[in-house]
Amino acid sequence: MFLDDVRIFVRAGAGGDGAATMRREAHVPRGGPDGGDGGRGGSIHLRVDAGQTALHDFRYKHHFTAEAGGAGARQKMHGKAGRDLVLDVPPGTAVIDLATGQLIADLVAVGQEVMVARGGRGGLGNTHFATSTHQAPRHAQKGEPGEQKELRLELRLIADVGLVGLPNAGKSTLLAALTAARPKVAPYPFTTLEPNLGVLDLGLEDGRRPTIADVPGLIEGASAGAGLGHAFLRHVERTRVLLHIVDGAASDPVRDHEVIRDELEAHDPALLEKPQLTVFNKLDLPAARASWPDFEAAMRRERLPAVAISADTGEGLADLRAAVGELLPDAAGLAEPPEPAGVVIHRIEAAGDGFTLERDDEGYHVRGKRIERLVAQTNFDNEESAERFQRDLARLGIDTALRRAGVRPGDTVHIGSTELEWEPLEDGE
Repeated sequence: MFLDDVRIFVRAGAGGDGAATMRREAHVPRGGPDGGDGGRGGSIHLRVDAGQTALHDFRYKHHFTAEAGGAGARQKMHGKAGRDLVLDVPPGTAVIDLATGQLIADLVAVGQEVMVARGGRGGLGNTHFATSTHQAPRHAQKGEPGEQKELRLELRLIADVGLVGLPNAGKSTLLAALTAARPKVAPYPFTTLEPNLGVLDLGLEDGRRPTIADVPGLIEGASAGAGLGHAFLRHVERTRVLLHIVDGAASDPVRDHEVIRDELEAHDPALLEKPQLTVFNKLDLPAARASWPDFEAAMRRERLPAVAISADTGEGLADLRAAVGELLPDAAGLAEPPEPAGVVIHRIEAAGDGFTLERDDEGYHVRGKRIERLVAQTNFDNEESAERFQRDLARLGIDTALRRAGVRPGDTVHIGSTELEWEPLEDGE
């Protein structure tokens, strides 16, 4: 089974907790705080591996978690950083955030890498919170949770030449005749149920060996979701050249040719702007040989190049190789990716103190990058930490906003994924 579309869940490692310890050594009275910081959690990256041709590594495993950071310790010892997790994907993989529908990256070049989930920052130890008036703080931060996302990985094959055509036009037979690939071949439609790849030796002195992708047969309406081929139309988007295979023995080869061109245009008009060559196949059959002159005249009127071949007997394949060689770039150009080296989209997230406040039947909902990070890093079992968090609410203006919204003691306040019971600060705190 060819796997080209998967959903995965990734969770980066949480940061380690900061330590709240005091220096305890002989002859050192009032040693003061010496808690170290927690280590950063491991992040998750996707990296392009030239040896991959499909998303088979994600067939049975869909959840991936990076290593958490280590906790801080006494004597200002920092926790160990969590190891990053790198997942290999084939060239041509698009990464989409399912929560937002946004494209995170389009990975094309070998070795290209993108971070898809950032590890949580380690919590600060209590040494960071000592002041001239508070010299023995018991407060230390918890580690920040790692990012978690549900992603869709969508593969679009990267090939130099794409074979398209109606079912039973002879694409698989042609692929077998031109390359060492051995796709399933049978005299009935929809024999090919998944894309096949092969390498073509053009037989030229420059030694070019382009890759060819045989895409499952398309039918009328494929761009709208009909038939087997609609799921594979995206696999011809990255090709340099399209070979349009036509069954010359069909009742109306010209009409068949128009059907596929219409489907390509409906899927993406840019496909018709690619270099194309129409390949009139099955010249070994009397019906095809009789139809060729009229078909050739129709292609000439449309100013579309065409060659006649028999993939079964090999007739015309030398001319086909020569024509493909003329459409492809030279050896240096062929060594580069068929399109720009992919994109990684960097979105800058505001790190300010802004927040939103909403109220519903479940209580009050506060959302904001800064306050959600603070609540995640607060140990509410520690009285000093809980009081510090309440002062943060006042400093950020959230305390005032909640009061204006009508919050009362005992009401539920949701901050991110954390649920709290409202308790106002005592006067003077």
